[in-house]
Amino acid sequence: MPLRNILTTVSAFTLAACAAGPDFIAPSPPVMASGPFLSTRAGVTSTAPADAEWWRLYKDPVLDGLVADALAANTDVRVATARIAKARASLREVRGDRLPSTNLSAGATYGRVSEGQVPPGADREGWQVDAGLTVGYEVDLFGRVSRGVEAARGDVAAAEADAEAVRVTVAAETARAYADAASAAERLGVAERIVALLDKSVALTARRAEVGLTTKLDTARVAALRDQRRADIPAIAAERDAALFRLATLTGRPPADLPPIAAARRETLRLDQPIPVGDGAELLARRPDVAAAERRLAASTARIGVATADLYPKITLGGSVGQTSGGLGDLFGGGPLRWLLGPLINWNFLNQEGARARIAGAEADTQASLATFDGTVLRALEETETALSSYAHQLDRRTALQAARDQAETAVKITRAQQREGAIDGLAALDAERTFAEAEATLALADARIADAQVDLFRALGGRWTRG
Repeated sequence: MPLRNILTTVSAFTLAACAAGPDFIAPSPPVMASGPFLSTRAGVTSTAPADAEWWRLYKDPVLDGLVADALAANTDVRVATARIAKARASLREVRGDRLPSTNLSAGATYGRVSEGQVPPGADREGWQVDAGLTVGYEVDLFGRVSRGVEAARGDVAAAEADAEAVRVTVAAETARAYADAASAAERLGVAERIVALLDKSVALTARRAEVGLTTKLDTARVAALRDQRRADIPAIAAERDAALFRLATLTGRPPADLPPIAAARRETLRLDQPIPVGDGAELLARRPDVAAAERRLAASTARIGVATADLYPKITLGGSVGQTSGGLGDLFGGGPLRWLLGPLINWNFLNQEGARARIAGAEADTQASLATFDGTVLRALEETETALSSYAHQLDRRTALQAARDQAETAVKITRAQQREGAIDGLAALDAERTFAEAEATLALADARIADAQVDLFRALGGRWTRG
């Protein structure tokens, strides 16, 4: 009957139990943040949902393979994966508080007792063996354990979102390194073509100087311009090498193991379609840093409940069974057992200042987590709008540079013809050559910056995480 009464009482407490502290309610982003982006432009971007595997828009199988290698072997991704495993282990530990705790003990001693402590005729000296089992179960009446599990689940989800953010970054930086190497290769080709054209101008000017149609000063000026442009080649080659070395690290390889095909592309990455960007609501549902901030806010909210539960009694249902005998052989001989069963109530109700201080600290952490979430939302919108604006203006700049380059090419063709006919002096021809060389190099650099702006935009748009 006593055991039945105890179990009935505990069951009633459990059914009536409620978790202390506030329940988490996901914060709502600003209403205006859910609409279309301010910096979209027809023909440049589209409102179609952003592509999770955006690098495939370039239609470059080599890039696809390098991104896959990076996501599988990058060291930052491995660190993030390990942190998920650690968070999950912590969750398993907290879940263990829902299960009964058990303690099995056994011991043996050899000694001598006083004559009055043993029955007449019994040995005063000998072995004494003791064994027992203790079981305890915390009745989670006020939600201390359940809120702890809730907080640990939030930590796991935040770690998973952090790992997704790392993957987004790794994919973007891998594409950027590949694009930088390809752009540098294209710029090398442009620089070499400029030097080859200037070599012809040097030869032409030298021939004209030999027959008295110009001076050696003009020849020296054209040769100096050619040598200046030739000096650009080693710097561009160094940029390309650095991009390839960075690509090797991102894909988890030493530089010597980077496959030669990764360096085979000689043209800047280009897109043949508008970039799908969706809208603000899709962005905030996709950005892993927003997800991580929300999950950390949920974990902080749950920890208010953990702290609040300390204001109330902690009820533990415990029991023990054991036996003491004069030897190991008698321990299992069916002798008398000792047993205890009953609840234990632990309640520090006289001085609760420490518990209330912990509640205040948990509430402050939650306010900080809320501010972090709000800041993350605003930064996500800022980064995306900035990337959209930068990309559109880079395209505008490229259009203007293309027109300038075409005009410079026309001008240099005219001046070369006039120079052959002796209609202009060497200084005018030199100026036209210099203008064309600068226009060619600047246009190639603009193409590289467009590819870089595209990667910035794809990175700002986030990864694959969606609210569930």
